[in-house]
Amino acid sequence: MVEFANGNFKFTFPNPKNVSEFSMTLFKGHEKKEICAIHLSKEKVIPKSNVTYCQTEHSNSSTTFILKNLERKHIDIYTCCLEMFLPPPYIDCRLKETYLYIQDKEDCISLGLTSWIIIGLIMFAMIFCVFCVVACCLRNKNQQCESNSHEYNSEYMPMAAVNVAKKTRI
Repeated sequence: MVEFANGNFKFTFPNPKNVSEFSMTLFKGHEKKEICAIHLSKEKVIPKSNVTYCQTEHSNSSTTFILKNLERKHIDIYTCCLEMFLPPPYIDCRLKETYLYIQDKEDCISLGLTSWIIIGLIMFAMIFCVFCVVACCLRNKNQQCESNSHEYNSEYMPMAAVNVAKKTRI
């Protein structure tokens, strides 16, 4: 059984019945990299962990692997292998696989921030384009008004400058 509580994943497996010595190992990935294990016999319980994020708990009825502080890089298939040693016959490995997916909190925040930045840039570009179109239209309108007032056939055509005649002194 897989349980998620307080940010930790707990893989709980029932202990085999009528077995005095057994071992449970938790593997990660298709290559079956051992991340933690527990060996139980009548006299002792021996936990073993190859990573910092895995711990084991044991009770009379079950064995639990606890995965703590998981990140996106821990997404993978997790496989539990049960080996029974005593009483004979030795049973090599009974497998139970679970796919574990972890969604980072930072991904949600960064995705939101990224989308707001993109929306802001698009809005800025649209406002800039509208401003350019309005400025261009106003400029063209002013040029049309100026050119209409200087038409050559207009009765208000500006007159050529005339030099004033000089008076002779006598």
